[in-house]
Amino acid sequence: MLEVKNLTFKVNENGVERSIVKDISFSMENGEMLVITGPNGGGKSTLAKVLMGIEKADAGQILLDGADISDFDIDHRAKAGIGFAFQQPPRFKGMTVDRLLGLAAGEHLPEQEACRMLSAVGLCAKEYLKREIDGTLSGGEMKRLEIATVLAKPHKLCIFDEPEAGIDLWSFSMLIQQFERIHRKKDQMLMLISHQERIIRMADRIMVIDDGKIKHIGPREEILPALLTDEPSCTCMDREQ
Repeated sequence: MLEVKNLTFKVNENGVERSIVKDISFSMENGEMLVITGPNGGGKSTLAKVLMGIEKADAGQILLDGADISDFDIDHRAKAGIGFAFQQPPRFKGMTVDRLLGLAAGEHLPEQEACRMLSAVGLCAKEYLKREIDGTLSGGEMKRLEIATVLAKPHKLCIFDEPEAGIDLWSFSMLIQQFERIHRKKDQMLMLISHQERIIRMADRIMVIDDGKIKHIGPREEILPALLTDEPSCTCMDREQ
């Protein structure tokens, strides 16, 4: 279970302090899928980075299965059970795919296991194991590789920041299938930041964040109709064509 209490994050811009995440509180149950949406610049990605420890909160508390991880850095939060997929996956020239998967798993992976992970995200393992994580890989390939790194070890909470960004329709369909598989198992919490209607419709609960605050949170059946009406406070979805 994840419990977030009064989380606040501020930045200093040209000598002026500005709050990006403002006193946010919510919880997630084990096995739950929570989709976070809302207008661009509302604080969604910053919240995710604060939860992962990429950014340090100015105030508030984060509990994971009852343990206070508020003071943990990114490494210790990863060891505690949080996985994170960036909106724009980083590239590492000289780093091969099999090496990256081993680092994500925390141990050397047998070739058969690495191949299984790549196959799970729709990549032909033999073609990718020794490839470098560099500019020769497309956005869709990078997205699928990053999903594979998150799946390389069990997590209590997996955070995906706009997994649909910059990928082709086929790659997007593969990601949806993978999220559905994870969700069916109900052994990990899934937090997805997204504007994509197809992802939002998968949620158990939806959270709408705007101006650093939670504007709406509740079961999909309650929140989705408001999003679909294009109310001013909820114009945040990319509709499917």
